[in-house]
Amino acid sequence: MSKLGTLVFSLPIPGPVRSRAEALFNCIEPPKHIGTEKLLEAANVNKADAVLISPGVPMKADAIARLPETVKIIATASVGFDHIDVAAARARGIEVGTTPDATTDATADTTILLMLGASRLTKGHVRSMDQAWSARHGFFDNLGIDLTGKTLGIVGMGRIGRGVAERVSGFRMKVLYHNRNRLAPELENGATYFASLDEMLPQCQVLSLNLPGGQGVVMTADRFAKLPKGALFVNSARGSLVDEDAMIEALKSGQLFAAGLDVFKSEPNYDTRINELPNTFLLPHIGTATIESRTLMANNALDNVEAVLSGKPAPYPVPG
Repeated sequence: MSKLGTLVFSLPIPGPVRSRAEALFNCIEPPKHIGTEKLLEAANVNKADAVLISPGVPMKADAIARLPETVKIIATASVGFDHIDVAAARARGIEVGTTPDATTDATADTTILLMLGASRLTKGHVRSMDQAWSARHGFFDNLGIDLTGKTLGIVGMGRIGRGVAERVSGFRMKVLYHNRNRLAPELENGATYFASLDEMLPQCQVLSLNLPGGQGVVMTADRFAKLPKGALFVNSARGSLVDEDAMIEALKSGQLFAAGLDVFKSEPNYDTRINELPNTFLLPHIGTATIESRTLMANNALDNVEAVLSGKPAPYPVPG
């Protein structure tokens, strides 16, 4: 079987999909993750037909302008695409493909992990055990809060948001949601729709961000103030959605009981003031970091490349 073309990776080929990738393409693989400049160099030297990148490789207009004319698709192994200038790519006739189905379960699971970790003030307990059970808490010291019976507000009721709503049924949580459009009744599954985020916030004892990046700052000081005092805040979406200064103040003042975060405005050089607070539970952007999810993401990215280099539409294109 002849190869479909040359595919340049920004990361080592994931083990579970190596045989498939090498059977379909002439693969140009770095020994470790590379950034935009080295990717562009490899793409031009090898006259790439496609590039496969991770979200840590920005492809803005200036970078897209420097891709060789042979490139037909940029495939990102992620559901988000705010690291790619889609308009610039389309202007050059380059398709952009994502992996929307592959991230749902793992990211929804991570959102629940963030809720549990933050609600029980887990950070302090883990540090105590790391130091040979150094802390001895009194009966009413360092107590968390229950999730059971709380009202959860979900901002962004796409695949991941709906996955979170399904999972919290075990906690008997009442679910509210804000979305660009109201879902069909069969997708709402009993959740209550709010066209206005500002009207929903005062009812949210727990708030979860599950919308794509590129929306600007959604959680401002004013919006944190609209939450009930002692609310729990969770973000597994994008750090750019949050005014981190306002969040830190809300955590210090008690307006927020705690926050569970997998994403930050600046990664990996995040604002370490957040980690200094006792009422935060932090993860290093590992929402999709499971064997199953990452394997599916890699395969979906290859699906996009295979289709486009075979003259077909990408099965998972950027919408719009």
